[in-house]
Amino acid sequence: MRNIKLIIEYDGKGFNGWQKQPNKLNIQGEIEKAIGEITGEKIELIASGRTDSGVHSLGQTANFKTNSQISIEKFPLAINSKLKQSIRIKSAEEVDERFHSRYSVKFKKYRYTINNSEYGSAIYRDFEYHFPVKLDVEKMKCAAKLFEGEHDFKAFKASGTSSKSSIRTIYKAEVIKNEDRIYIELTGNGFLYNMVRIIAGTLLDVGIGKINPEEITDIIENKDRKGAGKTLPAKGLVLVEVTY
Repeated sequence: MRNIKLIIEYDGKGFNGWQKQPNKLNIQGEIEKAIGEITGEKIELIASGRTDSGVHSLGQTANFKTNSQISIEKFPLAINSKLKQSIRIKSAEEVDERFHSRYSVKFKKYRYTINNSEYGSAIYRDFEYHFPVKLDVEKMKCAAKLFEGEHDFKAFKASGTSSKSSIRTIYKAEVIKNEDRIYIELTGNGFLYNMVRIIAGTLLDVGIGKINPEEITDIIENKDRKGAGKTLPAKGLVLVEVTY
């Protein structure tokens, strides 16, 4: 039995998220079906974690077990030939049988993109959130640093989160400005349901002066969802990479 690790890129638009669900178009199900067609086996694909409906990925990681003797070099091309062009297998690697895409994760990096221009973009509109009011990026940078470290992020999770604990560690939180685009990048050991999108919404409120940077610490400590910003749309979020 071989254990195959995949790096996957996808455009989340039109999919009901990563997770396999009956009668709903999802990324996991599409890839499992494609692998099944080329191996003749019923495949269970294990991902590093779920991404929500509309969220994109540059580096989702997943693994599956197979008895197929297809050469590892041919796996990406073979799987891609069975997939929609909005899903691409970027690489395949044979790994130790103990490797598990979810449980072996050390940290993940997410990026949220805000287009802060006056008119937005016709071409990239499905990959960023357009917000035409000018943001104070320096204040956003100061506020972002207060998210770093181990905290109880209860104020930054959506209702319906199944996780028993809301304690997570953010190793790095950055706000980067490149011309009209503002990138919010978070690297952590795990993220709660909608956590990145809520942090992005909170930093946006800092950028417009609704929240002062120093208030972030109090919002975290109060653990009240009402104190944080709104949940920004899924289309601006991308899973950049998963590190093991």
